[in-house]
Amino acid sequence: MNDLVRITPRDMVAVALRPLKAGDTVSFGDGEVTLTEDLPMGHKAALREIRKGEAVIKYGFPIGEATEDIPEGAHVHTHNMHTLLSGEKEYTWEPMNPQVRKTETAVFQGYRRAKGRPGIRNELWILPTVGCVNDVAKTLAAKAQKLAGGSVEGVYAFPHPYGCSQLADDQENTRKVLADLATHPNAGGVLLLGLGCENSGIAQIRPYMGDFDESRVRFLICQETEDELEAGMALLEELAARMRDDRREPCGADQLVIGLKCGGSDGLSGITANPTIGIFSDLLTGMGGTTILTEVPEMFGAETILMNRCGSEELFGKTVKLINDFKRYFEANGMPVYENPSPGNKAGGITTLEDKALGCTQKSGSSPVKGVLAYAEKVSEAGLNLLSAPGNDLVASTALASSGAQMILFSTGRGTPFGCPVPTVKIASNTPLAVRKRNWIDFNAGRLLDGMTLEELGKELMEFVLETASGKQTRNEENGFHDLAIFKKGVTL
Repeated sequence: MNDLVRITPRDMVAVALRPLKAGDTVSFGDGEVTLTEDLPMGHKAALREIRKGEAVIKYGFPIGEATEDIPEGAHVHTHNMHTLLSGEKEYTWEPMNPQVRKTETAVFQGYRRAKGRPGIRNELWILPTVGCVNDVAKTLAAKAQKLAGGSVEGVYAFPHPYGCSQLADDQENTRKVLADLATHPNAGGVLLLGLGCENSGIAQIRPYMGDFDESRVRFLICQETEDELEAGMALLEELAARMRDDRREPCGADQLVIGLKCGGSDGLSGITANPTIGIFSDLLTGMGGTTILTEVPEMFGAETILMNRCGSEELFGKTVKLINDFKRYFEANGMPVYENPSPGNKAGGITTLEDKALGCTQKSGSSPVKGVLAYAEKVSEAGLNLLSAPGNDLVASTALASSGAQMILFSTGRGTPFGCPVPTVKIASNTPLAVRKRNWIDFNAGRLLDGMTLEELGKELMEFVLETASGKQTRNEENGFHDLAIFKKGVTL
């Protein structure tokens, strides 16, 4: 087996598949190189001399520029290269015209809803409209645990600090996210819990919910009832009684919406876990299903690949706006656009944002982009969609759930325990992580390095998703981890 992997024939660097020592002569494909320095797993070695000022190629694209002469066999990282990215760019659409590869459809066991897509869970949710009633929501959730069982698959509260003292986009974001979650197919019943004096209360949020199934949603304004706990429990019992008649039944995979996210990435994420998710995405979209890719700041440096996979000039224009709007958001707050990757990413072998982005976008597979969504906009186009949201793990995952994802595939090289409002499947980029953190990791894509193919892993991941959609719990669900985070970017009054 090779000790290094060269991703494309153009690449000047290769990635270590295990820790390597200075003086080792190691193989990569049909070549060899003698290392001049120790090389941690996931880190890059130069396959030839790279001159100062020369672009460093990985994934077949530049990932930065050498800041000094780099000898063949040397460690290539933050000490001898930096990003080539800067500010906004002018983009030209150069359509690649990728095609959706039709695949045989599959079936999962889900909960059909009177309106909208089926749910993969049948949970009872308590959504506070404002942070002032968070503790009421949590107390109700604790009291209502006795209602869980059978078709009521769980009772969860989703506290957050917003809903009042917000302006403009922040206020809109809170209203839209709460309305989206109140009508989410994974919730068989929802109690929307308000205080009564907030600026994003029930009266303001309800119009954002559109044409919803009123039999599955109840509303409570705490200031208008003598005992909000007693009143809340009565409503939750009513919803739970309604849910007990719900049953799983066969549903086509074309009804699945799966969010795609990564976090705590390492140098193997773009080689194992993210391409595995990409194979899955192509399989699902080939069945008529939907995937959503987000974390826009982590597309910087690979955005043209996505732009050129847009099926129309209109979608191309929306993607350009998606990218440039986020750059302006950074600049408006006086922050550097390319303050990325994180310390954990760098420790794992990722050097620049281009390096991170080219690995991150592997999750999108090769299918055409069919839709571009604003933050908290519900998905409507089948196929691959791009969603406006930041890279922060919980904020981005909540955004995916808000846009309609019934489940999220979350690749990681370093591991993370969190869960968002929907099942959050953790996919390890390397086997040591999968073995060490069995209580966090659901799927090991590191097996690619043990001889499995990407196609085999992608098909296995599809089966895992169908099992999870049919009721198999993820690690975050087994651990009881469910959180909510709404994107905030403006003034708090």
